[in-house]
Amino acid sequence: MRRLFGSVRSRATLGATLVVAVALVAAGAAVLLSLRSNLIDQAGTQAERAARNVAADLSGGTPYTNLELDDDEPVQVVDEHDTLVAATERLEGISGTRTAEVKPQPPEAGTGGTGGTSASGDPEDSDDDSAGDDESVLEPGEIADGVGLTNGSATIDGESADYRFAAVEVEVPGKGTLTVYAGASLNPEQSAVGTAQTVMLVGFPLLLGVVAAVTWLVTRRALRPVEGIRAEMAAITASEDLARRVPVPDTHDEVARLARTTNETLAALETSVERQRRFVADASHELRSPIASLRTQLEVAAAHPELLDLEGAVEDTVRLQHLAADLLLLARLDAGERGAGARVELAALARERIAGRAGVTVRADAVEVTGSRGQLERVLDNLLDNAERHARSAVVVTVRRDGDRNAVVEVGDDGDGVPAGDRERIFERFVRLDEARARDDGGAGLGLAIARDVAARHGGTLTVRDAPTGGALFELRLPIA
Repeated sequence: MRRLFGSVRSRATLGATLVVAVALVAAGAAVLLSLRSNLIDQAGTQAERAARNVAADLSGGTPYTNLELDDDEPVQVVDEHDTLVAATERLEGISGTRTAEVKPQPPEAGTGGTGGTSASGDPEDSDDDSAGDDESVLEPGEIADGVGLTNGSATIDGESADYRFAAVEVEVPGKGTLTVYAGASLNPEQSAVGTAQTVMLVGFPLLLGVVAAVTWLVTRRALRPVEGIRAEMAAITASEDLARRVPVPDTHDEVARLARTTNETLAALETSVERQRRFVADASHELRSPIASLRTQLEVAAAHPELLDLEGAVEDTVRLQHLAADLLLLARLDAGERGAGARVELAALARERIAGRAGVTVRADAVEVTGSRGQLERVLDNLLDNAERHARSAVVVTVRRDGDRNAVVEVGDDGDGVPAGDRERIFERFVRLDEARARDDGGAGLGLAIARDVAARHGGTLTVRDAPTGGALFELRLPIA
């Protein structure tokens, strides 16, 4: 089952079909109930009309034997003593009325009805008075406005059916209050409801099949670009060619946005991978020189111990150690390492890092930032090393507050400065300007790259511009704690 509905297309088709099925069932039930209610009301109206017609004949003085009763519909006339006085001739059985009798009986002697005459022919004054006081008592010849509706059954000529019965009272002089029961067949209602139900049972599955098929086709068409994106991504993964891009459909929907975002991700991934490749190549190149130099010195020392350049070997080892530390720090920064969240006072840190450096002065105001003290020390050391390498005579470090949000550390020198065209390139890894090509003086070209990456990890920036003294002025901006 999970495999069957494992695709978006299958789940969308199933969901749409279920929603339509629930809606159709609810609508069908409402239609059937409404249809049944309307048909029952119509049967009740028909039964009431037939009952009132008979009641009108009775109120006009028509004898029981001369009543025009429909032979196809059940009709009963019952007096106030529940005696059946008239009925449909072919009526064989009935239920749902006041009496189950089907053969008329002669009225009991002396029971002509209230409001008429007594057995001696004298008026019954007490009954007349009570009739005048009781609004429910009908006047002679009057037909009641109200009607009682019930459901029952009747058998005529051996055929049984369900009926809607209407009960209408009529006051007949000399006969008392009579109740006329007339029925209207419910078979047409049942037939209509049954037909509608059959149509729904047959039509609903067909309609659901159409909905499922249309949903399947529409979903497949809508997801076709997604399949194209998936296929291209699989091809890119297999070929390892990050320069390829997925097709972007000529639409303005979510699929098109997905394709554009995928291409942006591929571009960023390509840039990252290319950067890592250059990093590995440059690192290998930088490591090869001190390792080769150190190996040569050790091989010479092994053959001729008296020629061992111990000082040079130590310098190469130290340089190799620094380069390995720089590479390790860059790897941690690339992995997303952030500052520890400690509070660092920049003025005190700056005074600490210039200790033992000749020609460096500090002008600092107290300001605190949040981050890694070790990484911020590394930034200041790299900036100071770079400034001392290019300064003629002096290096100035300034720590100040810029508004309520930023702390600024400036390291300036009086050297030749940085050309405008190289002010971004010098922050790239393993980049050394022409004047700093000498490996002994210029380093590996990682100091400024590390300084900018650390600044970015601390939510700040590192830029360079011309210093007032003519050299380069490196400006480190960090958010205040």
